[in-house]
Parts: sequence; structure tokens; C-alpha cells
Amino acid sequence: MELILRYFPDLTDVQKDRIRQMEELYQYWNARVNVISRQDIETLYERHVLHSLGIAKVQEFKPGTSILDVGTGGGFPGIPLAVMFPEAQFHLVDSIGKKIRVVQEIAKELGLGNVKAEQVRAEKLDDRYEFVVSRAVTRLSPFTGWVRNKISRNSFHALRNGILYLKGGDLTEEIAELGMRTKVYELSDYFEEEFFETKKVVYVPL
Repeated sequence: MELILRYFPDLTDVQKDRIRQMEELYQYWNARVNVISRQDIETLYERHVLHSLGIAKVQEFKPGTSILDVGTGGGFPGIPLAVMFPEAQFHLVDSIGKKIRVVQEIAKELGLGNVKAEQVRAEKLDDRYEFVVSRAVTRLSPFTGWVRNKISRNSFHALRNGILYLKGGDLTEEIAELGMRTKVYELSDYFEEEFFETKKVVYVPL
């Protein structure tokens, strides 16, 4: 919790309470449905919550923004972002039903009325969103193919509508394969922990 406050010192009391509750909720649900690796549950705030909030360092979502989280797994990055931006709307999707049930329970326990969690493949969705977020679901090129027609033309942020993708490692080959304009934000510019040395947010305007 102190780790989150170090980088986001202006959280409201409600936001602090929700982030504080995450540890107990994820420990409870992870013991029943494995949504986070056993070793990572010990570093929940660094490797999942703060990592997810790397997107918040790149783009603050304005009230009324609609965001799709594809392959959300246990609710990352969508749940921490929904806590951070309570006036934005988040649609968290995953093809695995048991993971979505965990996300639904956690969102309910945290009182996140701005979260809808659904077992569905992104390609099947008809809705449009200002931004699509995700965390290393697949290579950038196929991912962009899944979601490029889900982006609204209604752009009202500093960044044009598009994808904000959390990924680590050397992405030179993947970005070349994508063949589209991108901007890469190094999370080590925002967070000093060793975990973030190779972690990035890749922005793909669409």
C-alpha cells in the first residue's frame, strides 16, 4: 500500500480503502481460483497493482471515458485503473469464465460500479471505446487486429484514441511486425523498482 502512495500521493480516502482491500480479496480468491501465480501474490502491489497503474502515468482518463480491458485475467489492469478513475467506465473481458467470476466478485466487494466484467472474446463485441488496455496477452500485431474496429472516433484526450498495452522486454521486432506508428513509454521513467526496468506501455493510436 505504501508503494502505491509513494507514486500516487493524492488518492482519496475511498481510493486508499479500495486499494488496501485488494490484498485480502486477492488472497482469498486466488486460493480458490488461481488468477495470479502463487509467488506473485506476495508482490501483488508491485507486480499487479502498480504495474497496471503505469497506464495512469501515461494517460489520465477523463470522466465519461469508455475503456476495454482485453484478456483481463484476474482484473489487471482494469480493476486498479477503475479505482483510479471512478468516473470512467471499464469493460473487462476474458475468455475464461472462472477468472471473470473472480473479477466480478472483487469488483462487487470493492464497490466498483464503473466495472462490467464479461466472459467474451474481444472480437465478438459490438461496442466502441476510447481506449483498449491490456497486459501482454499476445504479440502486438494480432492484438491490434482483434481490437482496431472497437475504437470510437470520439477522441477527447491528449492522446488520440487507441491501445495502451503493457509489455516487457525488447519490442523492436514486434513493433516492426505491427508496421504502425507507436510510442513506447518506459515504466522505469516513472517507477524506480527493479521490476520495471524492462516494462513498457506501448501506445498505438487507431
